[in-house]
Amino acid sequence: MAGRKFSLFMVASLSALALAGCGADDIASPGTGGNVTINPPPTTGGGGTTPPPSGGTVTAASGCPTIADPQGLKDGGTITGPTGSYRICTLPARINTSIRLTKVTGLLYQLAGRVDVGTDGGFTASASDTNVTLTIDPGVIIYGGTGQSWLAVNRGNKISAVGTATQPIIFTSRDNILGLNTETSQGQWGGVVLMGRGKITDCTTGSVGAGTCERQTEGAADPARFGGANDADNSGRMSFVQIRYSGFVLGANVELQSLTTEGVGSATVLDHIMSYNSSDDGSEHFGGSPRMKYYVAVGADDDSIDVDTGAQANFQFGLLIQRAGAGDALNEIDSNGFEADTPRTKLQISNFTMIQSAVSSSNEANDQASTLYRGNSDTTLVNSILVTPNNECIRMNGSGATPATLTARSYVMACNATKYLGTGSYTAAQVTTMFGPTANNNRDNFTSTLSGLFVNGSNEMGVVAFDVSSLGTFFSAVTHIGAVKDSSDTWYSGWTCNSAAANFGTGNSGACTTLPTT
Repeated sequence: MAGRKFSLFMVASLSALALAGCGADDIASPGTGGNVTINPPPTTGGGGTTPPPSGGTVTAASGCPTIADPQGLKDGGTITGPTGSYRICTLPARINTSIRLTKVTGLLYQLAGRVDVGTDGGFTASASDTNVTLTIDPGVIIYGGTGQSWLAVNRGNKISAVGTATQPIIFTSRDNILGLNTETSQGQWGGVVLMGRGKITDCTTGSVGAGTCERQTEGAADPARFGGANDADNSGRMSFVQIRYSGFVLGANVELQSLTTEGVGSATVLDHIMSYNSSDDGSEHFGGSPRMKYYVAVGADDDSIDVDTGAQANFQFGLLIQRAGAGDALNEIDSNGFEADTPRTKLQISNFTMIQSAVSSSNEANDQASTLYRGNSDTTLVNSILVTPNNECIRMNGSGATPATLTARSYVMACNATKYLGTGSYTAAQVTTMFGPTANNNRDNFTSTLSGLFVNGSNEMGVVAFDVSSLGTFFSAVTHIGAVKDSSDTWYSGWTCNSAAANFGTGNSGACTTLPTT
């Protein structure tokens, strides 16, 4: 992983040099190879907005709405792309009062850099917490104006980004607005980071033994700490949300991803979240007790889902789909190098369908298999499907006195001939035994009959589902394996976007390379 990220860091450094020579109206676009794109100045006739190009349907709003925060929204003029012209309303660098971002036709909200929601309240809740909530209405589009733009929801504060199946909230990049993106564009802004007070390991401040463990957000130049002792902490809610083209390199070997949860507690609600073309992970979960249902990750350039630093994570209903020839593991679970720390990283997954391309190898050399479980971690995989015809299915790396463990139930896989890899203290034979290919309704020689890329066919429906009630009350009872039971099961429809890697049908927000106009 380090080699790939170092090369991306070098690209980002060159992009920064290009940006240094640009004027106020220019932008260096890391997602298009560091090209410099000139934003055409708005015409002054007809209300001071740039007319939409041919085919555009959106006309820029006349101004920015009023918000409760005294700093207000900064009117940044207009921006024009293939879908029309939009008023730019830039958020303050720190939101000090609870505000609501309303949907206004012809208006986009901009993150001009790091935007903090409230001020960090520290390890323990107290009267000094700022208790700021950022509320985002259905259909709102927020974009990162520069590569260094990201949203930081600090401890003691919340986000309420609740879209609908027909009006998802979209976080995206400036290049997406301008119509410059292709199927391989990525890494054009930071992403969304939720910081909470759940327990974590791998401390950068304090210690696990003293109960004072905290960490610093990867790549953040200024303090962005997370961790505490409250695994029921509440960082708010995100529902029906797309996060596109994220993962800008903030520093050597450190990138954000579409969604990063850091010490978030079980009271945080995450559902119907789509990551598209993140240059790092689709989502990464550092410690805490994250809970997420209905998750879609398409085109992640590293792992589609990553869980570490003592997280106690429960996820159900997920589609992990990588682009041909891109991406690393579909999931990576570990606390590698901190095997003595507790709590041990624990992941429980049910009803995931995980797909790597059948036309070419999709793995980099780093994780070596489509799923990687290592270090101080315990993973339970049930009612799920892994289709990776040209790659090994499972690699387990044993380290520490009590190395990683794996429990599989009603889990079917289609892999290359090798199937299992064991490294560290594990052999491939031991990994095979842990999976149990002839027990518990597991199969490692499965023949996929998925249709439309991810909809169950006759072979999938023939697998007896595992009773998830033993995993906890978070999990919904099911009678099927995989993410999508049949053609009538359309939980993914409407709020997602389409690409060459995955088409989710009509009636949604359209192509990921463009914007919805309603």
